[in-house]
Amino acid sequence: MTSEIKNPSFQEYVNIYSKVEENFLNQVKASDIEISQTPELELDKKLLTLKQKGANFRNEGKSIYVNWLSSACEACKKGVGSVTSYISLMCHRNCYYCFNPNQEDYEHYQEHKRDYLLEIQQLYTSGQVLTHCALTGGEPLLHKEDTIDFFKNFGEKFPNTHTRLYTSGDLLDEEILQELKKAGLSEIRFSIKLEDGEEQKKILGKIALATEYIPNVMVEMPVIPGTLSEMKELILELNTLGVSGINLLEFCFPFHNVEEFKKRSFQIKNPPYKVLYNYWYAGGLPVSGSESECLDLLEFTLDNKLLIGVHYCSLENKHTGQIYQQNHNQSISDLTYFSSKDFFLKTAKVFGDDIPQVLKKFKKKNITRYSINKDHNFLEFNIKDIPKLKNMDIEVGLSSSIIENREGNKYLRELKVDLVHPETFDFKAI
Repeated sequence: MTSEIKNPSFQEYVNIYSKVEENFLNQVKASDIEISQTPELELDKKLLTLKQKGANFRNEGKSIYVNWLSSACEACKKGVGSVTSYISLMCHRNCYYCFNPNQEDYEHYQEHKRDYLLEIQQLYTSGQVLTHCALTGGEPLLHKEDTIDFFKNFGEKFPNTHTRLYTSGDLLDEEILQELKKAGLSEIRFSIKLEDGEEQKKILGKIALATEYIPNVMVEMPVIPGTLSEMKELILELNTLGVSGINLLEFCFPFHNVEEFKKRSFQIKNPPYKVLYNYWYAGGLPVSGSESECLDLLEFTLDNKLLIGVHYCSLENKHTGQIYQQNHNQSISDLTYFSSKDFFLKTAKVFGDDIPQVLKKFKKKNITRYSINKDHNFLEFNIKDIPKLKNMDIEVGLSSSIIENREGNKYLRELKVDLVHPETFDFKAI
């Protein structure tokens, strides 16, 4: 994009963000994992094919599904009324791609449990209106009694909430399922490791058993590049078992276990983020090739007319709840527009020699809502006024920002500036 900019002041400004991205990628390279140099050009074609075949696109294409989607996934888009908790981060598994070590207080909760009853009580007394609650881990069923107790207590305080449990399934049995049913569990999500071989058959048996007790039974797992044929077989088996659905997660590098990723020749998708930021979700960086195979699996489901719900949840989809939480219902200036598409706060900017021309046009149009930044030589205004600059041969910067809370004070932090042209700018698409 930067190579297309002709305005030198605009180019100089965008270079600030180009250097930030370059520094970030250099930090990733310093971890000794490769970054893909090959653009995934086939993705646009696959997305178009899925649209033509009837796949459902949500969250600006960050979430795509066929047949069925859990209401918990719908709530995840904004994160409103949804809470996720865990008893501990203890786990009997040792998945090389696990991102739990990135969690705050990981070492502590490897050895200790949280006071989940106190947390439930605090949620209740705070008066929050909750629609969805998840219990994850670690492996929650390492604490079977606590897990059942969690859902019983939560159900008493929030009786109309959709509750779900994440588990590997290893420790699940019929007695626990009976107790979870009594506690009103709405949904159970199993994780499956294709590397497990024979153990995978045991988990499939437990998944089948769970369908007799829990209303919605799902599998949620990352799609590891190179496993397309195995994933197709798994989806066919799950479809036969009559499970509600499978969530296909974009596979990520969790900033550790580099040797395991190098051994498998995995590379980081380039660019890893559409908008570079410090996101809450600790999943890591997307691995090149995972998204492509997720899209293939959606098409496979459609082509074979399967009944199972299949949902592709991209890493970008995981981020939007945070952006919404930070930016919605904020007191912002009349220059700033809250995007209902990606939830960033948007403004428009023109630079350098273009400023006098735009000021002249604004005066004719009686537009007074703008500001001038002398330090970076730009004029900032509301994006609704971009179309009024048509036929002026003007390059406009579309700014994306987020509200940050620093020591009790709120700051507007710009994260990215994209080049747009007034002739082609579509306000409804922003």
